[in-house]
Amino acid sequence: MDELVARVSAALGVDAQVARTAVGLVLGFLQKESHDGAVSELLAQLPGAPEAIQSAESAGGGGGLGGLMGGMGGLMGLAAKLNGAGIDMSQIPKLGHEIFGYAEEKVGPEKLREIVDSIPGIAQFV
Repeated sequence: MDELVARVSAALGVDAQVARTAVGLVLGFLQKESHDGAVSELLAQLPGAPEAIQSAESAGGGGGLGGLMGGMGGLMGLAAKLNGAGIDMSQIPKLGHEIFGYAEEKVGPEKLREIVDSIPGIAQFV
């Protein structure tokens, strides 16, 4: 998890806490929106992921309309949470690229494709 946070921090030019919150929000979104076992496999490969998700949600990132709406509504809710956590809207594609690139390294391209295919609209961030 620390390696992913460091990569996101460097790529986006944000401090480590902002990066950790952003990663936690994205991983939490994947966990909630995907009903595919591949997300569980990914989270198992990221020591500290459950804590990052919990921390991001307890910092005000969880719940709200984003949790109630699926598809693009869910993505819009995630974008709003990321913006509130200090990630500019223009940084979100790079954030997705870093997280999904790291995920592919951990679980392989087939499992990543399963994750992406299980969440409508998320492919644009891979």
